[in-house]
Amino acid sequence: MIGSKLRTVTGRHVVWVETLMLRADADSSWAYRRAETRPEPGESPDEAARRACGISAGDPLTVVHSTSWRHLAGGEIVLTYAVCPDPAPWLPAVALPRLELAMGSAPARPSPERVEVAHVAAHAVRHLAFLMAEDPIVRRTLLRHPLLAPALERWTTSTARSAGPAPAWAAPRSGT
Repeated sequence: MIGSKLRTVTGRHVVWVETLMLRADADSSWAYRRAETRPEPGESPDEAARRACGISAGDPLTVVHSTSWRHLAGGEIVLTYAVCPDPAPWLPAVALPRLELAMGSAPARPSPERVEVAHVAAHAVRHLAFLMAEDPIVRRTLLRHPLLAPALERWTTSTARSAGPAPAWAAPRSGT
């Protein structure tokens, strides 16, 4: 289980913020550092994510973006933020040898049976690739970093190629 001992309770749920500080290398491979915190009283999750990474709200060179959330068995809600590029690239990071997503088993079962940090980091990279294409502010910011755009492009093209055949439940119905 991915969890934290730092907790904030809202209603019946424990909420914490996970930040994945992402970096790309010259060969378009990805790595991440992870930090976790809880929002302090009166602090938004966005503010908590920035605090955990040492990023100011006015930083023009770093994207801080909420990419996902998940519910853990103990009632915890994890809000994940991608921070790109990693504000401290000299610190050790975990390599992502494969950008593997965790997926649900059926259309009405979106929660995967198993979620690891590497899955969440891969999802964050995929989310950034989407934002690179759709959000002009994110695109302009990420284009300032020469290794990021090619790595995100590689991710989007490798995802399309490696998707493979659709599962049986996703096949179109005949006669429709």
